[in-house]
Amino acid sequence: MLQEFKKFAVRGNVVDMAVGIIVGAAFGTIVKSLVSDVIMPPIGILLGGADFSDLFLVLKKGSEAGPFLTLAEAQKAGAVTINYGIFINTVISFLIIAFAVFLLVKGVNSLKRTEEAPAAEAITKECPFCLSTIPIKATRCRFCTSDLQTT
Repeated sequence: MLQEFKKFAVRGNVVDMAVGIIVGAAFGTIVKSLVSDVIMPPIGILLGGADFSDLFLVLKKGSEAGPFLTLAEAQKAGAVTINYGIFINTVISFLIIAFAVFLLVKGVNSLKRTEEAPAAEAITKECPFCLSTIPIKATRCRFCTSDLQTT
């Protein structure tokens, strides 16, 4: 059983998948920082100084009575909240990651297309009468002697 596991673990696909997961996790932290530290502050300013991460709805008051100005205050007081601002940030992060992956896949696909050899021109055709393979420039079939010129 140990030998089977060893064969499975060192297969190319498993190693490739592991590398992809590790790089994906690192990429996710970069995008999270991009969204929370670079993109969301200007959007918040455009929306009147709102910080999406502090948008929440109090469902149940905690030990201290509200109103709470920040999510941290509400959580410190033990209030039960719906944190829709964090959800908005997460959705924006997902959209940015999805768009970045789309651009990456599009770039890889365009590289693959340029590396592929162009299709070779046909040098033969079929005789419409006897279905034998003949040279593309032939005007008469060498097998059935039919005239292949079209007018």
